[in-house]
Amino acid sequence: MRSIWRTLTSRLESGLLRDIALVCAADGLVGASFGAIAVGSGFPLWLPMLMSLVVFAGAAQFMFVGLIAAGGNPIAAVLAGLLVNARHLPFGFAVGDVFGRGLVRRAAGAHLMIDETVAFALAQRDADRRRAAFWACGIALFVCWNVGVVAGAFGGTVISDTDAFGLDAAFPAVLLALVLPSLKDRSTRLAAAVGVVVALVTSPWLPAGVPVLLALAGVLVALGAAPDGPRDPASTSRSRSEEAT
Repeated sequence: MRSIWRTLTSRLESGLLRDIALVCAADGLVGASFGAIAVGSGFPLWLPMLMSLVVFAGAAQFMFVGLIAAGGNPIAAVLAGLLVNARHLPFGFAVGDVFGRGLVRRAAGAHLMIDETVAFALAQRDADRRRAAFWACGIALFVCWNVGVVAGAFGGTVISDTDAFGLDAAFPAVLLALVLPSLKDRSTRLAAAVGVVVALVTSPWLPAGVPVLLALAGVLVALGAAPDGPRDPASTSRSRSEEAT
């Protein structure tokens, strides 16, 4: 395992490794928050640990625990989690090439395919760096998330008010910091703005997770508003000469 990790990290720049480390730190805090909230809500100590190993999807895990703690139906909670994770289907098409061949590698890659690993992989232009970024981020996040959940689960047995620490805010803050450089592009700003408006307007009326999926409409708006690419100067001159004749 150590040799595999060294091989992956040797292909990545120090700046990228720093970004992965920051996301892992935030993920560990959010995992601790999840473990504490789950146990504080009356769930057995083993449940958040098992969910983190088998599911490994923070949004779906928080939604399941929140709905059950509020008296919701377990089937409805599972369906809500599946709805939130529906975004993983296009993720698979986007980064399926980094998994490699073989059933075991593809199953492991699919399990580690979350928002952060996909974002880091797509940010790399070289195929080897895409693969290295995906696996390095995925393995590190899987370890940090589960360690955080274990620590939070044990901490939840002695903490009465888990909301007082606000640990769940660390993860969105780090993701926002990583996204900010991409907002220099006009189409990206338009997509983000439309997505934010859609999510804010629909959040009071729709179940948790659905507004996030609807926010993807911002991408369609940005694509529709994108100007056509530059035309070939030769073809432009030819058209003008044809019009003149």
